[in-house]
Amino acid sequence: MNFSFFGWTKAPAPIEDLDAWFVALAQTSTLIELAVLAVCLALAWGAVWLVRRRMPADVVYPIWLGQHGVDGVMFPLTLLGLAYLSKTLLAGNLPNVVFRIAVPVLLALVVIRLGVKVLQAAFKEAPLVRMLERSISWLAWIALVLWVSGLLPLVLEELDQIHWKVGGTKMSIRTLIEGTVTAGAVLIFTLWISSMIETRLLRSATGGELSLRKAVSNATRALLMFLGLMLALSAVGIDLTALSVLGGAIGVGIGFGLQKLAANYVSGFVILAERSMRIGDNVRVDGFEGRITDINARYTVIRSLAGRESIVPNEMLITSRVENLSLADACVWQSTVVSVAYDSDVDLVQRLLLEAATGQERVLKEPGPSVSLSNFGADGLEFTVGYWIADAENGQLNLRSAVNLAILQALRKHGIEIPFPQRVLHTRI
Repeated sequence: MNFSFFGWTKAPAPIEDLDAWFVALAQTSTLIELAVLAVCLALAWGAVWLVRRRMPADVVYPIWLGQHGVDGVMFPLTLLGLAYLSKTLLAGNLPNVVFRIAVPVLLALVVIRLGVKVLQAAFKEAPLVRMLERSISWLAWIALVLWVSGLLPLVLEELDQIHWKVGGTKMSIRTLIEGTVTAGAVLIFTLWISSMIETRLLRSATGGELSLRKAVSNATRALLMFLGLMLALSAVGIDLTALSVLGGAIGVGIGFGLQKLAANYVSGFVILAERSMRIGDNVRVDGFEGRITDINARYTVIRSLAGRESIVPNEMLITSRVENLSLADACVWQSTVVSVAYDSDVDLVQRLLLEAATGQERVLKEPGPSVSLSNFGADGLEFTVGYWIADAENGQLNLRSAVNLAILQALRKHGIEIPFPQRVLHTRI
């Protein structure tokens, strides 16, 4: 392993005399280093504050700036650059007692912050994220302690003595650890790039454009993850040519045992590409009606107006009948049936019914409501009131209820009878 990073040609010597160390901390030169480090801290905070202030309010960079600026990657990275620059400038005049510890600590903080933020942006609420975050933190701080104490080269040399042969390749615990760390760094870098691309693609996109950009984002992430995995395997020392047999076996497994899973993934990309269903559309699938809230590679999430969410496999959306209530037009037609007595004034009834529908704000004026005498019922004249709405996602039953209440109040106000079911019996003697 190369220990020349940041100008270090060898690991720092262990601190054997704590009294001498504390005496060194009390020297004037050490106080100057602390003052310089405080200035670096203020400059780093000011730089992040200026960047955050100049950013538009609707633009968010959770990895770089975090939620409050100082909890992103930019703050410790800027502070690390300023601290290393100060260490270099003061190297000939001061013993660098403070910066000898501060620079490795800041480097570990940057590694931890970058790994954690990338995992949070890539996987959000995945159960393994918290465990991975703690693992990155522990590894970074343990490596820092070993480095500062001067024990890291000794530990690595001992680990290098434990080796074995795999085929024609010689491996040791040291090479395995280094390869695993390199593989993790490559995968985190890959997730970082894909997260940045996804954020940029999905920003300010709506409707069909959002679905198309979601498809491009998913395809880009899959491609980058595949390339990152190949690079990671190469870094560990695995010969990629040996994976050809494994790839053939995986292909056979997909063809026989995983065909349903593969069909769902393919169907997901087809749905996103052809845009037959988009995020925000109101659909009815297998008797379940709701609004599409998310389209993933394997399944689609549909949320009903009652708050229930249905996870529908994408293959079902491709192979079965799906009613898209807002594919070409967001307008939805509703109707309600009203029965009045046969001796009622038909013209007055039609006018009252039309006014009751037109008086609702959500009912469209163009095309406007309509009233038709639809049937001569057994108990009275049946009128059908039809109207169009453009915001079905806000509820349909609540609007139908409002129209029915307005009709009921208007008919009662004008003394128009709403007949109840009745039958006349004739008795023959």
